[in-house]
Amino acid sequence: MLTHKGTREIKTQRLVLRAFKVTDAKEMFFNWANDERVTKFLTWAPHTGVEETEKLLDGWCELYSNLDYYNWVIELEGKVIGNISVVRQDDNSERAELGYCLGFDFWNKGYMTEAVLGVVNFLFKEINCNRVVIAHAKKNVGSGLVAKKCGFTFEGIQREHFKGRGGEFLDIVITSLLRSEWGK
Repeated sequence: MLTHKGTREIKTQRLVLRAFKVTDAKEMFFNWANDERVTKFLTWAPHTGVEETEKLLDGWCELYSNLDYYNWVIELEGKVIGNISVVRQDDNSERAELGYCLGFDFWNKGYMTEAVLGVVNFLFKEINCNRVVIAHAKKNVGSGLVAKKCGFTFEGIQREHFKGRGGEFLDIVITSLLRSEWGK
């Protein structure tokens, strides 16, 4: 069984991963939530105003009282640049699936790889996960590179598994990392 502890602060070499605050809404909106490039392969459309982001964060912040809720803002030198969360979990099978997004201005600098490694370490060591999954659209090459850099193993492709906002059916790539492989 998973040993839930809730969203705890995680510090990496350059980043702080912490719980969101509603006051993060403006930076979230302008750094990634309104950007079509960032949300292209996500399940939600770009936000149209800061108020939409505030409403979302208000709901997320209410969930932090649940010990099985894991949703971090990615902070770089005090600036809110992205998000990483556990989007699915199974207590009995001791597994979790990650989802993440990062502001376009911060792509290709290793920040998401660093954030994923920090969360994976937390999930294996603190929460007792046996398996962590990253599932991403095949066309989302950047997300695939993050999984590869973090040591995740390609498992397969779910063909036309997800219908994107534009109506296109997207293939989803499944990758995973097992606790027995972690740190090798």
